[in-house]
Amino acid sequence: MIDKNASGAPRIRDNWNYAWVVLAIGTLCEFGAVGMGRFGYGMLIPAMQASLGMSNTEAGALATANLIGYLAMSALGGALATRFGPRIVIGLGVLVSGLGMVLTGFAAGPLTAAVWRAVTGVGTGGVNVPTMGLVSAWFSHKRRGMAVGILLGGNAAALIVSGVLFPKILTDLGDNGWRMCWYLVGGLTLVTSIIGLTLLRNPFTRKGLILRREQSATDTTVAADKTTASGSPKEAITTDESGTAPSDKSTLNWKLVYRSGPVMHLGLVYLTYGFSYIIFITFFTKRLMADMDYTKEAAGALFMLLGWLSLICGGLWGWFSDRFGRKPAIIAVYLIQTTSIALLATTGSTVTVVLSAIMFGLSSWSVPAIMAATCADAVGPRMAPAALGLITLFFGVGQAVGPTVAGAMADASGNFDNAFWLAAAIGAIGTLGVLPLRRKSISAACREF
Repeated sequence: MIDKNASGAPRIRDNWNYAWVVLAIGTLCEFGAVGMGRFGYGMLIPAMQASLGMSNTEAGALATANLIGYLAMSALGGALATRFGPRIVIGLGVLVSGLGMVLTGFAAGPLTAAVWRAVTGVGTGGVNVPTMGLVSAWFSHKRRGMAVGILLGGNAAALIVSGVLFPKILTDLGDNGWRMCWYLVGGLTLVTSIIGLTLLRNPFTRKGLILRREQSATDTTVAADKTTASGSPKEAITTDESGTAPSDKSTLNWKLVYRSGPVMHLGLVYLTYGFSYIIFITFFTKRLMADMDYTKEAAGALFMLLGWLSLICGGLWGWFSDRFGRKPAIIAVYLIQTTSIALLATTGSTVTVVLSAIMFGLSSWSVPAIMAATCADAVGPRMAPAALGLITLFFGVGQAVGPTVAGAMADASGNFDNAFWLAAAIGAIGTLGVLPLRRKSISAACREF
């Protein structure tokens, strides 16, 4: 629980830490708005194609519509979260995402489906970046990567649920089972929006057991008094217990964040991840069923396996990045992801398909967590949503282009071989692009001296 100390600053009681509540609710929001809203579509593509008469290109265009909506909101989501507070932005984003999913279930054709997928994407864009920024701000540097990794476990949980639930609904209800799937997950997401608006809290800056708002004049005075007594004013004012510099308006410049060359470089690396991973996750089920003659139950089981492994990958690689550094972690997960996509591009045995699912599940969901932690390390918790929002624009471009390109290639060739080879090649380029990255160059470029 939170009460007040003598100076009026919020205080956390010794036996409670609200950061974990924020993490739990944030994970629930990720599960509904992002996991179900974006990744659940992959399991429903074959049924929606049959019901709405869509080609692979049109199926890819629906994913692109969703990601264009996501991209449009991502351009504003981080800045809106910084301006109005993450709680409101996240809560409303979950609400819009849930509404879009419900309306997708009413779609009469590809065009209306694309409109409602775009609406869902707008909601997702209002959730993903602000939630990662919020969780990053609540946790110290030493736990930040792990916390955001756990947060993204919500996406993995969505893969598990959709892998188990969707095939059963599709089998029981036939051609229109996909509509019930959207009604169900959309309704649950609408409920989640109420929980998020009620229980999420905007970030504080940690100082022992006292949590203070970054612009609290009272706490600034207290900190200054203590600093004078210690004889090292500059150090005490510019760093907190976690080792993260408070990024207030006197030290950080919005324009420098948005014009930073190193941040742009990080964004381009993130773009390659967005392009490659979205092709894999969007057309994974379609690849298995159309090109390899898997049943929807077998494809769903592999989708579920991918999800179970994804549950641990975020926390695992988040810990790895906290312990060994962000750059080595990004290189490792990019290499593993690229290999997994290349394995699925081959028309090999069941062993290669299972190995591909295992490697993808153990790697790909960790990338957003590491990127969020990297931004928070470089520019501080307050400006992290803005920096993360900027690089997510690049990420969104990759995601928006990938599905349509892959669908068109599949229609042209009659299978998804070339589409998955292209995704693997772009992933390899991204791995090489990580090598010149330097955290200090990002931090220096975003600070006003």
